[in-house]
Amino acid sequence: MQPAAIHPDLQDRSVLISGGGSGIGAALTEGFVAQGARVAFIDRAVEPSEALCERLSDGARHAPRFIKADLRDIAALRAAAAEAAELNGPVTVLVNNAARDDRHRIEDVTEEYWDDNQATNLRHHFFLVQAVVPGMKAAGEGSIVNFSSISYMLNQGGMPSYTTAKGGVVGLTKGLAGELGPFGIRVNAVAPGWVMTERQKELWVTEEALSEMLDRQCLPRPLEPADMVGPCLFLASSAARGVTAQVLVADGGTQ
Repeated sequence: MQPAAIHPDLQDRSVLISGGGSGIGAALTEGFVAQGARVAFIDRAVEPSEALCERLSDGARHAPRFIKADLRDIAALRAAAAEAAELNGPVTVLVNNAARDDRHRIEDVTEEYWDDNQATNLRHHFFLVQAVVPGMKAAGEGSIVNFSSISYMLNQGGMPSYTTAKGGVVGLTKGLAGELGPFGIRVNAVAPGWVMTERQKELWVTEEALSEMLDRQCLPRPLEPADMVGPCLFLASSAARGVTAQVLVADGGTQ
């Protein structure tokens, strides 16, 4: 994947990405590596993450670093953030990408399922921010990009806990932007449409479902993980230095 634009200020930046080993996260990892950033990413899956690091290391200014952790485990999350800072210097770009859009019916949701789903899709956003903010404050700058989803905007059924979390990401983004702005830290969100990751293709993409979605998009082509890279790089870079508390919707014009 070739970068659509080069952001010189991202070169040598310490970037931390959650869920950076596959899907949209892998595309984001590749995008920041292509900018010459010092990238560390957190993921649970060892094999694809190590393969990604091997693939991206050849010719890279800085080889990406994989940190294995379960983001539901706050102690492990904090340790991972500390390791990223030790490897690459204080994190000044944080991308909260990790999520899991499992389908679930209202009648099947237990307290335990709800709490685990929120821990997977929302809670870690806050605690990763908490972990890296001291370094950003010391640097006098920082950019945080949280990944939401248009699913909560579409009145989409079949996954109420997930859509609650994705709506919550927007509320968290705006609240953090207000609190962290005085320290030169910007906080924004990207809200993707239906992106054709391998997970989506394996579990939910059918010819009928894809056709229905494309009928709703202004752009008549499936969205790919690479389509999320440009918006994220823009928000992370000084090109967006006056942008905070915003949600950049990247959904192909879904209506």
